[in-house]
Amino acid sequence: MAKTKEQIARNMRSNKSKDTKPELILRKELWHRGLRYRKNVKTLEGKPDIVFLRAQIAVFVDGRMWHGYDWEHQKTDFKSHQDFWIPKIERNMERDYFVTQELIEQGWLVLRFWDFEIKKDVKACANKIEQAYRNRCL
Repeated sequence: MAKTKEQIARNMRSNKSKDTKPELILRKELWHRGLRYRKNVKTLEGKPDIVFLRAQIAVFVDGRMWHGYDWEHQKTDFKSHQDFWIPKIERNMERDYFVTQELIEQGWLVLRFWDFEIKKDVKACANKIEQAYRNRCL
């Protein structure tokens, strides 16, 4: 059954930019491991979702639609408003690249995870973060 324009609009409005379910899942796992972090640090380029200040690690949790996962195939999935959505998501992808490069130039380690990676195996994602943290702090 196709969704109405009103249903689609309501769904799009309900998308959050922070404290998404994948972020909460990952943060909970990191907290249980004793890793303490800041969230959504506004003074850093791109406002990373999770930040380890002492280790200078910035973690981003990217949604597959908003950040262009498998973009060459996904962009053909848009059935309406392609002239809006395709440039918007491509700008998001460009911004992600710029933010990553900017943080790296400032000495930060940038880790990016797709939302579905966290949902599939949060422990593997947390392992990567924990290993990076230990390597940079010890």
